[in-house]
Parts: sequence; C-alpha cells; structure tokens
Amino acid sequence: MNSKSIRVTTISACAAIVMAVSGPVASADQKEHRAAIHPSQEGPVGTSADAEDTTVQPGPPAEPEEKDLIEVTDPGAPTGEEELPSKYQPAPGGEHCQPGGVYRPTSKGGKFHKGVGATNANHNATKHTAKSRFESEVTGKVGVSVSAGLKVKVSTLIAEVEKEFSVNLSAELTAKLGNVITVNTPPKKTTHAKYGVYRLQHKGKSYSYYSNCSTTPKKTITSYTPYRVGWYIWES
Repeated sequence: MNSKSIRVTTISACAAIVMAVSGPVASADQKEHRAAIHPSQEGPVGTSADAEDTTVQPGPPAEPEEKDLIEVTDPGAPTGEEELPSKYQPAPGGEHCQPGGVYRPTSKGGKFHKGVGATNANHNATKHTAKSRFESEVTGKVGVSVSAGLKVKVSTLIAEVEKEFSVNLSAELTAKLGNVITVNTPPKKTTHAKYGVYRLQHKGKSYSYYSNCSTTPKKTITSYTPYRVGWYIWES
C-alpha cells in the first residue's frame, strides 16, 4: 500500500502554505496537507456532517487488546465453529432441543477507529492558529473483527447486536479517496489526521445447543463492527 495517504498541495515550486485564522499568513515553509471526510459510505465529497470528525482526540486511535481477532471477509459464511463434536452426542430419550449455535450480546464498549492508508500530519510553526487541510488519496474497505469461538455466522452476530442496543451497523464500509477536511492547528502544535472507519466494540456469549438441550461451555466473544466512515484527529 502506498505509504502516503495524504496529498500535499504545492503553492510554489517547493513550498506549500498554511492559512492563518488570525494574524499574518504563515511562512512559505509551512505545509498544507490534505485529508478526507466521508460522511457516509456512498456520500459525496465534502464536509462531514458528523462533528466527531473535527473533534480533537486526546491521542492516537486505540488498538484492540485482543490477540485472537479474526478479520471477517464473508459475514454470511460459517465460522467453522458450528459443528457439534461427536463426543457431545445426546443420550437417547433425552429432552429435545434444536441443535445449533447461539450468540447473546451482553455489553457495549467504546468506539475504535481503523485507519485506511498512512497517517499524515501538519506542523504549525507560527504564533497564530492556522488551518490544516487534508485529503484522502487511498480507498480501502474495513469489515468486522471478531474473537475466536463464535458459534454463529457474523451476520447473525450483527443482527443480535443491532436488536439489543438499537444501533445501525454494517458488515463492511469503504473509506474512499477524494474527501476533504479542514481543521484548526494551534500555534507550535502538530495536527495528525487519519482517515478510515469507526467501529463499535461489543461483547457477548456464544455457545452451542445439543438436541438434549445441553450446551457447550459459554465463551466470551468480542467484536468490532463498522458503523461509519470518518476522520480521527489528534494533536501533539
């Protein structure tokens, strides 16, 4: 993947510009970078309607802590965990249940941003607040990540989470190139901008039922599911 996800607009042969909000125009060695806002998966290029995109976050995006996450490419495909082991075959004459996998959401976590392409930054070396403009030059898809042990299809997990927490989720979202965002950079500060997809974290229990109504051990499942495309901004 190209390591540059942000286009730098050159005003002269060797310099770009950062426009001051108040006070004089920044010196010629100040760079104006471009990044992108994409308010929806298929929306037009322009300014995001979501104020979260221009909110300065306290630091870089947090990474999921789970080490066994699986990147899902087909949410409707079996996870490979649905088959009931033969050693758990029910005894004859027992109570009958419909065999199969179960997922029950139990809690909702925070928002996690997964970037598409490289992070870029703009430093304001002036004594005045300046405008930093970023534009995405990379298109990429972000799907669901889920920890190992899920006994149902990922599409079933998404439906259960949406029903339990009244949220709108997607199995996959595309962060597209050509979207623009402009933010203020304080004096002597660096604005960092990363374009990608916000995902919501949820936890739940997954297990299998056997025909005698016994179950496999319940396992905690952590999932990260896309819900919108947007920017993540922080300063240093």
